[in-house]
Amino acid sequence: MERASTKGVLGHLSLLETQMRSCRGKHQQLNRTEQLKAKVEALCVQKEQLKVELHTLQRLQKVRSTLDGNGADDEMDDDSENADILQLMAKCARLKDLLHAHHLIGGYDVVKTRQDKGLCITLTTAYEGIYLDTYHLEMDLSPKLRISRHDIPPFIPLNSLVETTTQTALRPFLDFLSQHLNAFTGRKQQLKLVKEQHKSVEVMESNVLCSVLVLLVRVPERKLPVLCILDYTDHSRSLPTGVKFECDDEPPNFEQWKKSCRILLERPVHKALITMKSLGCIV
Repeated sequence: MERASTKGVLGHLSLLETQMRSCRGKHQQLNRTEQLKAKVEALCVQKEQLKVELHTLQRLQKVRSTLDGNGADDEMDDDSENADILQLMAKCARLKDLLHAHHLIGGYDVVKTRQDKGLCITLTTAYEGIYLDTYHLEMDLSPKLRISRHDIPPFIPLNSLVETTTQTALRPFLDFLSQHLNAFTGRKQQLKLVKEQHKSVEVMESNVLCSVLVLLVRVPERKLPVLCILDYTDHSRSLPTGVKFECDDEPPNFEQWKKSCRILLERPVHKALITMKSLGCIV
């Protein structure tokens, strides 16, 4: 009797366990169905947004063609307010294209003054498509080439450069100057983006030239603090020429730190830190 009773209890428990698993499976299936429905709804919303964006871009392209004189001046099928907005967007896009082209060919403007005896030069710097600082200098062309006034950072040896420059070789001088100023602005902007985007990374040291940058990062294991030292010896570049890590204890996973060095040498520091976090090198 006891053995039969035991078998009956075990059978009942087995049946309850089977029912529980079945209910759990149905519940998981319902959750999965709800997740898929939500995903479909989100994709439908995204599809509608893309349709609206595509239509706007097509209208914008028509307006730009009209402004450039390459298209027929069709009557707008939008209301007056939308037409005005499209006109402004088209003008803004054209201006951005002109600024980008201007930056590609050197990013500076030269105006002759004093009956062609002097030059006023404006150099605009940019980083990642964002226009930042503007610098100016005035030059005398006679009796010899000489800089009279400027607001160029003092680390650029202007006087020694001008001594080796002639009026016929002014373009290489301006190209050299633009390259150094854009690199300097790029380093400054990267430092700013590190402070804004990486709250877990502490900037321990940097100089006015932004040629040295010392960051305090932490590795996931034991939150071990590590100093990351970036050296920008080449002032004509916005990427470091040397990277070094310092730690009181031996950093774990030496191969991982070698990979981090390569990342920091090849990418802007704010983007390199994002990659290092995704790889689990730092927290």
